[in-house]
Amino acid sequence: MKTELHIPSELRFLNIVENWLLGCLEMDLGESEDWLRQSNRLRLVLAEAYSNVVRHAHKDRPHLPVTLRLELHQSNLVLEVWDFGRGYHLEDYEAPTPEALQEGGYGWLIMNRLMDRVEYIAQPDGRNCLKLEADLLC
Repeated sequence: MKTELHIPSELRFLNIVENWLLGCLEMDLGESEDWLRQSNRLRLVLAEAYSNVVRHAHKDRPHLPVTLRLELHQSNLVLEVWDFGRGYHLEDYEAPTPEALQEGGYGWLIMNRLMDRVEYIAQPDGRNCLKLEADLLC
């Protein structure tokens, strides 16, 4: 299964984004005994990724769309989140520590803990792709 969604950069569309993802996946995975756990994990990851684009990458340009691509081959899931932001430099990222009590910076940590592979790729055309992969049988 392959599908794609183009959606405005506004947090009010988060529910639509989540319903799109879970609705698409439920057709193929909804009967599995692990669906509830998997759906909660994927909802959290997508909410984090989409809200980061809206709040950071497209903060000054909310008219730009976000593109979401979903591929599912048997139990292998690939979710891509495309934006037009200035980009994010992973070498500048420092994982938050409990004693720091910082407000932000948890998204990258959450996504990496919940997914098998997380990759952020700046494209030559000025777009960015956050690629999230998981084997849903593991």
